[in-house]
Amino acid sequence: MAESTQGTDTPATAPINVPDKPALEGLEAALTQRWLEEGTYKFNPDTTREQVYSIDTPPPTASGSLHVGHMFSFTQTDVQARYMRMTGKNVFYPMGWDDNGLPTERRVQNYYGVRCDPAIPYDASYQPPAQPAKNQRDFDVVSRRNFIELCEQLAVEDEKVFENLFQTLGLSVDWNLTYRTIDDTSRAVSQRAFLANLAAGDAYMAEAPTLWDVTFRTAVAQAELEDREVPGAYYRYPFFTEDGEKIFIETTRPELLAACAALVANPDDERYQPYFGKTVKSPLFDVELEVKAHPLAKADKGSGIAMVCTFGDLTDVTWWRELQLPTRAIMGRDGRIIAETPEWITTEAGKEAYAAIAGKTAFSAKEAVVELLKDADLLDGEPKKITHPVNFFEKGDKPLEVVTSRQWYIRNGGRDEDRRARLIGRGQEIDFHPSFMRSRYENWIAGLNGDWLVSRQRFFGVPIPVWYPLDAQGNPDYDNPVLPTDDMLPVDPAADAAPGFDESQRDQPNGFTGDADVLDTWATSSLTPQIVGGWSRDEELFSKVYPFDLRPQGHDIIRTWLFSSVVRADALQKSAPWKHAAISGWILDPDRKKMSKSKGNVVVPTDVLNEYGSDAVRYWAASAKLGADTAYEIAQMKIGRRLAIKLLNASKFVLNLGATEANVVSKDLSALTNPLDRALLSQLSDVVAQATKAFENYDYARALQITESFFWQFTDDYVELIKDRAYGAAGEAEQASVLAALATTLDSLLRLFAPFLPFATEEVWSWWRNGSVHRAAWPAALEIADGDTTMLGTVGLALSGIRKAKSEAKVKQRTEVLSASITATEILVAQLKAGLGDLKAAANAQEITLQSGEGDLTVSDVVLAQPEETPAS
Repeated sequence: MAESTQGTDTPATAPINVPDKPALEGLEAALTQRWLEEGTYKFNPDTTREQVYSIDTPPPTASGSLHVGHMFSFTQTDVQARYMRMTGKNVFYPMGWDDNGLPTERRVQNYYGVRCDPAIPYDASYQPPAQPAKNQRDFDVVSRRNFIELCEQLAVEDEKVFENLFQTLGLSVDWNLTYRTIDDTSRAVSQRAFLANLAAGDAYMAEAPTLWDVTFRTAVAQAELEDREVPGAYYRYPFFTEDGEKIFIETTRPELLAACAALVANPDDERYQPYFGKTVKSPLFDVELEVKAHPLAKADKGSGIAMVCTFGDLTDVTWWRELQLPTRAIMGRDGRIIAETPEWITTEAGKEAYAAIAGKTAFSAKEAVVELLKDADLLDGEPKKITHPVNFFEKGDKPLEVVTSRQWYIRNGGRDEDRRARLIGRGQEIDFHPSFMRSRYENWIAGLNGDWLVSRQRFFGVPIPVWYPLDAQGNPDYDNPVLPTDDMLPVDPAADAAPGFDESQRDQPNGFTGDADVLDTWATSSLTPQIVGGWSRDEELFSKVYPFDLRPQGHDIIRTWLFSSVVRADALQKSAPWKHAAISGWILDPDRKKMSKSKGNVVVPTDVLNEYGSDAVRYWAASAKLGADTAYEIAQMKIGRRLAIKLLNASKFVLNLGATEANVVSKDLSALTNPLDRALLSQLSDVVAQATKAFENYDYARALQITESFFWQFTDDYVELIKDRAYGAAGEAEQASVLAALATTLDSLLRLFAPFLPFATEEVWSWWRNGSVHRAAWPAALEIADGDTTMLGTVGLALSGIRKAKSEAKVKQRTEVLSASITATEILVAQLKAGLGDLKAAANAQEITLQSGEGDLTVSDVVLAQPEETPAS
């Protein structure tokens, strides 16, 4: 508690230099610059793993706009980082920028007026137009390398805005430890990890049904799905048995009738048991197909029997796979029905019906099929309007289709029970805060229905580092890909020739072709521990920071970022990537709705930082427990600002009373001669112990609550009680005792508040101490055998009772009390006797009579001297 600063060679005792008018304004800019110049938060690489506390900081999307959610979650991480640094840990606290993905691609496109095409050769002298074209059709088309260079150029400006915000907020990041998810290092690590997965059999290519976004023309992984309620309708029409009997189905997707591969009903449904194994014919297209049984079919849904199309949804995929149905795909990647009549439609009537939908969008094809059914008098009744959940890409605005395509996958337990169990086990190696968040991780794994699709049909991103040899007819040999050597990474197969070939052999018979796809952005973001920790480049550093101590993140991306990171660490390092996962909640608007840019209800953080100050905003963020969705509350920020201002003013008062660094006590407590002073420091020791325990349990909100409660009791009760002694009215020994208590308490309070209010605490620290409070040791509990942790509260309550009597009498608080009586239990009376001198001095009382009694402490029979005319304020 009384230890001096760490990491400084300045003199042990600093001169007292208290400003006349302390203020919060201007502290952020001045102290941020000082911390940067002095390297206050710099990581020391000359260390051991035991000394390090490493944080896998979430890289924000630098191309996105800032909102209060950034301040909220990043403050919560920073509070924990600051605590760990004060406990003596060498904190590895980096910052990344996630500029690999659709948001960046769109921003670069629109900002510069360019489009990316990997087939375009790199132009080292390219400069974007001074003004982007108004129509995207007129945008410059540039190579992927040129596009990445423009991304990095724009990212520098975007990241300056973020960096300024985070520094203003007081994040104790080591700004020498930054990275971008699209820079050369990140691309090389991402490709190296993919190749390692491929070599180990953890990555593979397969032709399979794939969720597809027709707008972005790209495959979509299960983790990127979003269910949205949309209006629809059930259409009822018949299939026909060999003897002409009708079997009615009800579907929301009649446009896929030509893709029907079977009818499916529940094996226990007696209505359809006679038809299992028999064939029926589809209406309009005259295609024969079998009636099958499967337990996923719901007897109480629609007519109880469903048509299985390849593919209407993921349930169709399951039925197709498990019932070994033929593939009859008619939906193209452009979201239109393929133009060529499928081979399974053989009758003239069927071909004519197909011609009516060929080339149409899903919506237009549905209308056409419904009209054909009506014209053939096959539509049974009017469509039943419904609202139902439909799969969307989280960034898309059209329902997803399921198409068949060749894609790359990474094994994630979706098809492997052993791996699934192992990944659940990895999750159990991680301490989740709060602990119930582990269930979200485990539930996600339990619900997986396939491996992780990592290839994307986008132009911008980390290229899949693979080429394919071409045979004499120019067909790619997908089973024998050509791989780069490690020293070639990062590579772009669309621009770089395959090893053993030259560029002239690209796309030529007996030559090669590059894989045109890029990796899913999560495939790179899942490697943030490896990227920032130096894996495969600086193994010494990696051994000092990995496994990381902490992964902070939001609960909404447990299924994506957290899970995918565990998948990669399990495959690459055979371990969990971190020891702890701190899961933050959402920020809610006044209507308790999540704040998001899409809803238009976000708040710009610079406004509140300018109005209330960083410490006030941090107080609001740190008051919320991990995992709790929290309302955006200006009122809470005002409380935080009031606390920070009170800390400045109370500290000024304490220091002006004469408290100095020399008064701070640690082991030698002989200066503490007064019971109230010993009681204060005993209570402080209890606060330190509780706050420490809370921080160790990642319950920083509890630590703040405990510290703040004690602080207000210190200023409202103790400081008021001891003023006479502090000024020397009771003699030098009593003055020395109170100064020791004041200095020691202020010293500890500054350290306790430092993680939460870094600017106010650093400012006060500079008035009377050398170095930085943020490099000072976390306070330790004093051992005071005879300290009474409840005495201050009792004496403070008695003082409040006397002051209340003065207020009710409408006299000034300094009005003399001629006599008063206090009744309390024997234990409380004993406490009051020990503090009676301070109580009488603070109350300006000549005589206070103490008497034992049952019940709560009461103050009575207060006799006041002749009141002054001016009422108390």
